Amino acid sequence: WIPAGVLILGVLRLRGERLPPRQAWPSLLILGVLLIGFGNGAVVWAEQTIPSGLTAVLVAAVPFWMVGVERFMSRPDPLTVRRVGGLVVGFGGIVLLVWPELRLDAGRSFAIGVGATQVACLGWAIGSSYSRRRGHEENVLAAAALQMVFGGACMLVLALAVGEAGRLTVNRTTLTALVYLIVFGSIGGFSAYAYALKHLPVATVSLYAYVNPVIAVLLGTAILQEPLSPRLAAAGAVVLVGMALVRE
Repeated sequence: WIPAGVLILGVLRLRGERLPPRQAWPSLLILGVLLIGFGNGAVVWAEQTIPSGLTAVLVAAVPFWMVGVERFMSRPDPLTVRRVGGLVVGFGGIVLLVWPELRLDAGRSFAIGVGATQVACLGWAIGSSYSRRRGHEENVLAAAALQMVFGGACMLVLALAVGEAGRLTVNRTTLTALVYLIVFGSIGGFSAYAYALKHLPVATVSLYAYVNPVIAVLLGTAILQEPLSPRLAAAGAVVLVGMALVRE
């Protein structure tokens, strides 16, 4: 997150773009902590104790959290029966998509992991709603970059505090993954999400939680030659139907 934010800020400065004023930084710090610290950090931590398939389903609860949080804010988007139905249908598609990987394990660490994913969902939902209600007029990319720097810095401090530095492994594989996440996950994905929050209804923006697993399956089929089974194809179709209902 920090390298991605610094790169964006550097490019914007070279282009002569104005950065958000200092009075906007506290709110951007809050957003960085909510969206990146809680929204991403808690999921990464939870995946140490729960399987990836179950994580995908639990994180797919984000749209429901986002719609629920938005209802308590001053500018709720219209929430129709059709939109709620679309969210439910899309969630069903995600369950179908990862069904073989679903596994429920008893134990305290498992329960804590499940709880951590919902803390992540709630943090992401509150941060997303708060972002839409901020009164600052600023460059969306610059604001997103500062959120990355602030959120990444908070996660770095926490990681060092709990001794994560001793578990750091640097090799070709980890460096390749890091570059990929900086370019596509942070610079591309998070910046696009920040832009979408400014221009689309929250229910529509929340559909990213349904789209990502489907795209992952399609990329696996196209790049890694993984088989596309009838179940995966049906799950993708169900997700698309849910998205269509939400967008009405």
